[in-house]
Amino acid sequence: SVQIAGNYSSVFVVCAPPNFLQLFSLLQSISLSCVTFPLPILFPQQSGLYEYKIFGGLADCPPKLCADVYMDLDFRKQWDQYVKELHEKIYDGEKVIYWEVKYPFPLSNRDYVYIRECREMDVDGRKIWVVLAQSVSVPQCPEKPGIVRVKSYKQSLAIESDGKTGSKVYMYYFDNPGGMIPSWLVNWAAKSGVPTFLKDMQKACRNYSKNI
Repeated sequence: SVQIAGNYSSVFVVCAPPNFLQLFSLLQSISLSCVTFPLPILFPQQSGLYEYKIFGGLADCPPKLCADVYMDLDFRKQWDQYVKELHEKIYDGEKVIYWEVKYPFPLSNRDYVYIRECREMDVDGRKIWVVLAQSVSVPQCPEKPGIVRVKSYKQSLAIESDGKTGSKVYMYYFDNPGGMIPSWLVNWAAKSGVPTFLKDMQKACRNYSKNI
């Protein structure tokens, strides 16, 4: 497994099925899909909290390019319409990212403080780029008035070649947005929000070389 260790956390292990790399072989098209699974063990279903597991493909976007685009925070501010503020700073020798996300009115924006790591792995001769992220608590990044701090956030992203000119993508995502989140927003995220994000990322990959 791949782990992130730092001054601000113990150890973060990829929260995904143990055979998630093998699941890539099931992807046969460039279509995007998003399936949500309740968390009946960690959280009661009535809480409305979900984890997201996304399988899909990005046509004409090589995996290294996808990883580069995903890791480029400055470029993300150009193509991700939901970014309000996004930057990386070093606290006590650790790179920490601050990210404020726009929420639709009348909901308050959410912000995240997290660490992440990207590694290129060789799995039986297959090159796979893995990105892990986890929320951390940093005293130098206090909560802001009017913005809800997301204190529980985990994400894992794995990207490999589709054998042609594109990439196969697996993403696991969970956060606890706090407050009262209406069901329509949860449904939108599951059915439209996450797949739309990946499609926007696909466009960003195609435009990336023009912006560097």
